[in-house]
Amino acid sequence: MQLELSQIKVPPGSQLLLENVSWQMFEKILDELGESRAARLSYSQGVLEIMTPLFEHENNKEIIGDLVKALLEELDIEFRSAGSTTFKAQNMAQALEPDECFYIKNEAAIRGKKKIDLNVDLPPDLAIEIDITSRTHLNNYQVLGVPELWRYNGKSLEINVLQAGQYVQSDSSLNFPNLPVKTVIPQYLEQSKIIGRNATMKAFRRWVKESIAAQ
Repeated sequence: MQLELSQIKVPPGSQLLLENVSWQMFEKILDELGESRAARLSYSQGVLEIMTPLFEHENNKEIIGDLVKALLEELDIEFRSAGSTTFKAQNMAQALEPDECFYIKNEAAIRGKKKIDLNVDLPPDLAIEIDITSRTHLNNYQVLGVPELWRYNGKSLEINVLQAGQYVQSDSSLNFPNLPVKTVIPQYLEQSKIIGRNATMKAFRRWVKESIAAQ
């Protein structure tokens, strides 16, 4: 498939689906678009999806990411936030850019690395997707072996855990098994829209401390 970057136009809040895109063409598009771009890319077996997020999408992503960071800090768990890193594995013809992701249990395995190559490196332990204007394709994450995927649809948080190569919805998190994050994360996200981000983070940290003390 011959494709010029001038042909790629994706208005904010929408997505463009391209078929029969070779891995070489996908790599070329990645290189030419560069890292300083708003668009997010996902590639699976020749199908390329390009999505440009809206402010609501980015705001939800940032707050949920900040809540996860605060949670890990209060639990004194080492982690690495990998943001929207492009994760790709040519041998599986798969690539994706999560809205947010974290290395937690496997943080030590990638500590100090400048680049991640899923042909040899482990995938992130937790990925987060905001499904407001588009729907996350589970298959990409399943094939790349991401153990846990959160999907937030603007109202509720869906937790998917990988079991025998397939995602199963769960009420609890693999990374935070003793805390009700499925209900609490959306509550504090909504609270941030009323009382502000900083006040919300302080309240959330208090809740985490109290929950830890009660265990």
